[in-house]
Amino acid sequence: MLVLEWIGVGVLVLLVAIGVLFARRAWVTRSGGIIRVSVRVSTILDGRGWSPGFARFAEQELRWYRMFSFALRPKRVLHRRGLVVERRRLPEGQERLIMPADWVILRCVSHQAPVEIAMAKSTVTGFLSWLESAPPGAVSHLALHD
Repeated sequence: MLVLEWIGVGVLVLLVAIGVLFARRAWVTRSGGIIRVSVRVSTILDGRGWSPGFARFAEQELRWYRMFSFALRPKRVLHRRGLVVERRRLPEGQERLIMPADWVILRCVSHQAPVEIAMAKSTVTGFLSWLESAPPGAVSHLALHD
C-alpha cells in the first residue's frame, strides 16, 4: 500500500508541475504579442543547442522565455537598439530534424553577444518590421546577406 501512495504522490507532483507550466505561459502571454521562437543557447556541437520557447515584444525589447521552464522572467532579452540582423539562412543538417519546415534562422548581433534565433518565415517579416520601426532618433541596422 505504501508503494501506491508514493506513486500517487509522484503523479500529483507531475500534474502540479505541468499545471504550473501552463499557468506560467498563460501569465506571460496574457498581453499578446507572442511569437514562437527557438534560440540557440549552445554552439558546442554544430546544428545543436536549440531551445524552444516563445518571445514577447515589449516596447524596445524582445523577451524570450524557454518553453519548459518555471521562471517568470525571460531567459534572454534582445534590445532593439543596437540589434543587427547579420544573416538569414535555412536550417541545415540536424537543424532540419528539430525545426518546422517553414522556419528561418537569423544570426543577430547586439551589444551583448551574437545570437541565433529561429522562427517561421511569416514571423520574420513581423520581427524585421519591429526592428526597423525604432522610435525617432534611434538607429536601426539591418544587414541581411542571404
